[in-house]
Amino acid sequence: MSVFSTPGAYDRAITVFSPDGRLFQVEYAMELVNRGATILALQCAEGVVLGSEENVEPLEEAESSWKIFKIDEHVAVAIVGLSSDARVLIDQARVNAQSNKLTYDEPVDIEVITKKICDVMQMYTQHAGVRPFGVSILFGGIDKTGARVFGTHPSGTYRGYKAAALGAGRETVLPILKEEYRDNLSLEESTKLAIKCLKKALEERQLPTRIKIAVIPKKTGKMEMLSEKKVEGYLKELGLSK
Repeated sequence: MSVFSTPGAYDRAITVFSPDGRLFQVEYAMELVNRGATILALQCAEGVVLGSEENVEPLEEAESSWKIFKIDEHVAVAIVGLSSDARVLIDQARVNAQSNKLTYDEPVDIEVITKKICDVMQMYTQHAGVRPFGVSILFGGIDKTGARVFGTHPSGTYRGYKAAALGAGRETVLPILKEEYRDNLSLEESTKLAIKCLKKALEERQLPTRIKIAVIPKKTGKMEMLSEKKVEGYLKELGLSK
């Protein structure tokens, strides 16, 4: 390892670059994301699928641990990292979505709302006295260009994806997506693929099966959260239910 790669004094302030051009606080935030519950998103001609692991403690109410949230009727997010940080960004995204509707009398584009949230995240990488948001977000939705999926980084960058996965199970999920994802998948096939990926990620880490899936069909343009019964039905159909 290069002497310049050692954090030392360079990780004490977000505004200080290390000699080899790194912001260690941003890298620490991404490490937090990489250790979080697995989330994924897929786009297809018929819509968007968002999925997440939901790990619940024995005395915790299941409804309080969701990683998938509605921003507007046509757009939702899956989050990984610090839920408290995500909550602030989700609230901001909802305000932006409603502001766009009031100003332009149309639903906000998925890339536009992603960019607005990334503008906030980027601002927190260059001011003293703050830290980066310890969260990454997968935006999925339907706009006038079709089904769209975007993923954010704690640095404030974002990219568009056909399919994406973040969190602790990404190393298990990404090979499956690369092998089985196709542009011509139906919404139901995409849903089954998302459930299969999350099930495999949970099995790999020997965690109990608790999966949440949301879909946004292009036909309706409205987010729908699948019931546990429906997810279990897909697991049985895939031969993955115990």
